[in-house]
Amino acid sequence: MIRRVIVVAALALSSCTAIAAGKPGPEPNMVVTWAEHSHTAAYEVARQPPYINGRVFAMVQGAVYDAANAAAGSPYEPYLLPVHQRRGHSLDAAVATAAYRVLLSIFPEQAATLGAQYGASLATVRDGRAKRGGIALGEEAAAAMIAARRGDGSDRVATWDVGTEPGQWRPTPPGFAQEGAHVADVRPFVIRSGADFRTAGPPALGSAAYAEDLNEVKALGSATSTVRTQDQTESAIWWHDRRQTEWQIKAQLAETQHLSPLRTARMYAMSDVTRADVTIACFTQKRRWGFWRPVTAVQLADTDGNPATSADPAWTPLLITPPFPDFTSGHACTTGAIMLALRRFFGRDDIPFSAYSADSGTTRHFSSFSQATAEVIEARVWGGVHFRSADVQGVDLGEQVTRYVLAREFQPR
Repeated sequence: MIRRVIVVAALALSSCTAIAAGKPGPEPNMVVTWAEHSHTAAYEVARQPPYINGRVFAMVQGAVYDAANAAAGSPYEPYLLPVHQRRGHSLDAAVATAAYRVLLSIFPEQAATLGAQYGASLATVRDGRAKRGGIALGEEAAAAMIAARRGDGSDRVATWDVGTEPGQWRPTPPGFAQEGAHVADVRPFVIRSGADFRTAGPPALGSAAYAEDLNEVKALGSATSTVRTQDQTESAIWWHDRRQTEWQIKAQLAETQHLSPLRTARMYAMSDVTRADVTIACFTQKRRWGFWRPVTAVQLADTDGNPATSADPAWTPLLITPPFPDFTSGHACTTGAIMLALRRFFGRDDIPFSAYSADSGTTRHFSSFSQATAEVIEARVWGGVHFRSADVQGVDLGEQVTRYVLAREFQPR
């Protein structure tokens, strides 16, 4: 925390020094500004969990990408908008309008806040023909996205199958809730169907591989584990933060890699649209396998028929188990997808980044995108909420979908 305060103070001092010297500060990146507004609207206000808000971010960033791309003369293949030469339109006005209109369509109850944010953004754009053209372009991009997502199944009601046999999923403590079953039926953004991407599924209950998975999470993922290190505990909590540290990561990369608003829009679209489709594919696999969570498996290990496992009826995980089946790991799916999308965008892996989690009270640093992917596999085991096989297969599924999506969208013209 002390380090964060020092960094913030240093940034403030440098800004003051620049102002005193008569030097203008860096221009704000309108794409990042509205990404942050969308995070606030979807998570902080609407309290949507990650498996729901991914659709929001994909809609916002897909429309923002189309608006920014068209304003720049369409150097990349558009997502929904037809290719037009729109040079001379304000990119900032187009981005702000596209994001605002999409968010307003999803969260009409937040009209006052969103309207104030939109007004503040437009106030930074000089009045005139370019501004009017940018606003019209943003309206067009937003309208295309809203129309494309109408009736996409995101508001349907569904439930998970609840089992009673060994290996079958059932609601877990402390809430014994079930959520997100409808996600598998949401219409994808790019892929044809979530069922087109599959995993091998959990190992057989009587196998050595299953016993290895269970005994590992039992030892490392327990709330009272004596073998998990402090760093591993912090990592588990950091990755579980529902504020989603990848939001910070993308904003940080836009700044440290000196991305233009257009390139920032493409980076966000590549990662967020892919993430939405990966979530659909992942939840399709959860429905297919309906596998029990570690908390159930450890407590009922005397029923699994495996001589290498033993039950602990009092066992609880470090983290609260999410309210849906285990295979595959949603966090591993989406992290694997996002990190591969970022590798593809930058054309390299070894770019350092970091992010702070209020839940863990720590900042984690990574030297590459693949390092982050590798850590999330471990972190979900350390948290006691996933078997290792579910994490490994989750990353594989995420990367499958990412390769498919990025081979078809967001490419240079």
